Amino acid sequence: ALIDVGQIEAGDYIAINAASSSVGLAAIQIALHHNAIPIAITRGRGKAEALKALGAAHVIVSDEEDVPGRIMTITGGKGARIAFDAVAGQPLAALLSAMAPRGVVIVYGMLAGYSVELMLPLLMQGNLALHGFAADRLIKDAADRARVVDYIAKGMASGALKPVIDRTFDIADVAEAHRYLES
Repeated sequence: ALIDVGQIEAGDYIAINAASSSVGLAAIQIALHHNAIPIAITRGRGKAEALKALGAAHVIVSDEEDVPGRIMTITGGKGARIAFDAVAGQPLAALLSAMAPRGVVIVYGMLAGYSVELMLPLLMQGNLALHGFAADRLIKDAADRARVVDYIAKGMASGALKPVIDRTFDIADVAEAHRYLES
């Protein structure tokens, strides 16, 4: 999504909602790999230091801070060129005011709900693109799938992409592993 839809480039500010999720952590690594500037958005202060340690250039704690205001401050008033959003709902509406002109908002999750009321003038005046994204797009087509596998393999071989392993479990403890994951 960041590569094909967002057309990520060096120097781009990338706002990443749900940044401490596995997809969010991968997005931070992809942004860094392309010399972009990841702005991690998380709900809890306790995750901020870990996100910085994993490469986030900036961390915004949404439970404590004005997310659009902080994005505008971080970007010197320019706004984020790409927003990678797993949250949707009202937080998505707020992101629109923190986007750079011709920015791209990529929605791939709905943690805050299935619907949202948007201020269309923000979309129109900013010439913003609002793009839905489902990962199945990357696996249905053999050529796309091969390209993704190649990108990941090269990124892992170079060290630019690294799986973040929180904890391991024995196979006999699969039920405990699922409970831990859900927690």
